Amino acid sequence: MQINFKQIPNKLQSKVSVFLVSNELTLGGTLSKVDSENNSVISKFLASDSAFKGKLSTKSTIILSSDGSNILLVGMGNTDKLDRKSLNSIGAAITSKMNKLKVEKCDVFIDNLKLKSIEQETAATYIAEGIKLRNYKFNKYYVDKKDDHKLYLKTVELLLDQPEVASKKFETINTTADGVMYTRDLVTEPANVIYPESFAKKCLELSSLGLKVRVLDEKEMKSLGMGSLLGVAQGSANPPRLVVLEWWGNPKGHDIKPLAVVGKGVTFDTGGINLKSTKYISDMKYDMAGAAVVAGLMKSLAQSKTPQNVIGFLGLVENMPSGTAQRPSDVVTSMSGQTIEVDNTDAEGRLVLADVIWFAQKEYKCNTIIDLATLTGAVVVALGDQFAGLFSNSDELSDALIKAGNDVNELLWRLPLTDHYDGRINSEIADVRNTGRVAGCASSITAAHFIQRFLVDKNNRWAHLDIAGVAWSDNGDLTNGLKGATGYGVRLLENYINNYYKPL
Repeated sequence: MQINFKQIPNKLQSKVSVFLVSNELTLGGTLSKVDSENNSVISKFLASDSAFKGKLSTKSTIILSSDGSNILLVGMGNTDKLDRKSLNSIGAAITSKMNKLKVEKCDVFIDNLKLKSIEQETAATYIAEGIKLRNYKFNKYYVDKKDDHKLYLKTVELLLDQPEVASKKFETINTTADGVMYTRDLVTEPANVIYPESFAKKCLELSSLGLKVRVLDEKEMKSLGMGSLLGVAQGSANPPRLVVLEWWGNPKGHDIKPLAVVGKGVTFDTGGINLKSTKYISDMKYDMAGAAVVAGLMKSLAQSKTPQNVIGFLGLVENMPSGTAQRPSDVVTSMSGQTIEVDNTDAEGRLVLADVIWFAQKEYKCNTIIDLATLTGAVVVALGDQFAGLFSNSDELSDALIKAGNDVNELLWRLPLTDHYDGRINSEIADVRNTGRVAGCASSITAAHFIQRFLVDKNNRWAHLDIAGVAWSDNGDLTNGLKGATGYGVRLLENYINNYYKPL
């Protein structure tokens, strides 16, 4: 869709004009002028309607008798408390209503805003962000029902006093939203469309944006000793791939060590020999959401030409049961040289991450590592669908990621790492095993401890984000829309990299 920022016109120019009204129900700017030109129809409506009252994201439509134009009033609530989340929800409410009315273009007037907590231009960009994020629907495979799942809204113009300022502010937000959409598409695709080889081919297309793309095949990974990752993949007819997406944006060049962002990319997870139950198995197409976030993030960083060195690593495998599949009790040797007892083949994501994280440190000298993975059901039990679990060996990194997440309403909750839990993954026949084994024994925590064992240097900063509860929504929200992929993590990490990350 096209989003533009323009000067306020002398008269209404669109069939649908959107105005924002606070809970004080005061009229100002163009809205006041339109009201006076139309026999105070808006003032009379606000005085008589008992439902609207300017509550946040509520909507009401008025048709002007003079020319048949539609006025959509959208509530802002208390303007002293407006933040990015609430402004996103206002934008999402506008998109939702426009598509319901089958409107292709609308104007949004920002000049009625009397704001204390945020600049008008910044508010406009956050409303625009909500408009764009909500204007998403994965309708690729509909045939008979395609019109029922159509998006109508194509153009939105936000009208305010200093449009050029807002337009500049929106540039990075816009490319980040593009990355979110890209991630949602990847996660939503079925597993017969997105598998390791096809995912890697899509990543190769990103080279047109200036990313350096490297794809390692099974033979190359075997030569590197990646027995942990390859063990997960050995039951599938679809061979694994390791994708490296390099962005060298720091003005000081390669002298600045890059940040590593690592994504679990299990394109379908049956659980392997430890087969999942029928109830949940069809959801496992999105077990590659961590890798999809990394791909969307790197796309966004390249489009916005972020002045940081960042490398994305995607460990892509399919976890299938077959005559060649890995067995519970197998022992594999990781790239690090550590041996791993495979206690449960459904604890496969950490096996993939172990080799990819080691590779990122040894081959690319990354000393700050952030990994994302739909890793454990236990984190969903603990935190539900509003927070991702955060595990880290660095207070500084944790605090920065939490702040970055709070800014964009992608929330993190830090969980503990202790020697007690680390001891639960010691194996009696190998260096480490891939589960804590004891029933109910903090499986999200022991999973994080397993990953931590694959830091080349204990001084390397590392954070693990368990996004199992937030990568896919069964209920949806106003901004993300209905059930489906959320793209959680792209905005959080983009914000962290641009505003909080400091290379070691």
